[in-house]
Amino acid sequence: MKLEHILLGTLLRQPSTGYDLKKFLDVGGRFMRSNTTMSQVYRVLGSMEERGWVTHAVEHRPGAQNAKTFRVTDEGATVFLDWLTGPYTPPSRFEDPDFGVRLSFAAFMSVDQVLRLLDIEIDARLAQIARFRDRDRSLTWDTTVPVDLELGDLVAGWSHRKGADSIDAHVARLHELRGVLLDRASSPAPEPTSDRADEATTPA
Repeated sequence: MKLEHILLGTLLRQPSTGYDLKKFLDVGGRFMRSNTTMSQVYRVLGSMEERGWVTHAVEHRPGAQNAKTFRVTDEGATVFLDWLTGPYTPPSRFEDPDFGVRLSFAAFMSVDQVLRLLDIEIDARLAQIARFRDRDRSLTWDTTVPVDLELGDLVAGWSHRKGADSIDAHVARLHELRGVLLDRASSPAPEPTSDRADEATTPA
């Protein structure tokens, strides 16, 4: 997952200025990527424009600096959707943002595509739990500086339990979302109603 993918997906939601994109990354998108600078945003926007993925229009602002509003081209949309719905390889750490970034753009996917993404992530994390949960965590020490082995073991045990609880909670939430999506897919879609029909049945 690259900054290009985040910017393309965000711009597909709504054309924006570089300033607005940076503001989004600092607030609403802060879990997608950390410490993104304004210069990085504009550098990537310039690179994407050179490749034909985005274009911009200049908004003239009397008394203020003109602003460039960027929007995604058809080619850029294809690049984004190919990444979003393409192969997903779970990173070694479940805390890494790639999976969460993809989920944040779920509106651009079908329910089946989101379910497939969830299944890949669930299988990968269950395999990690099976492999590492009960591993031998004893350490061999060969150091010339003073150490408190009891303290080290205490903190190491706490860290292991914290990590185990975190990945268990992650998997549980994935199963929860999967169940919600399956229920949604099996439920009949509500029939659309028009304002006129509502007005006809509303007492005067």
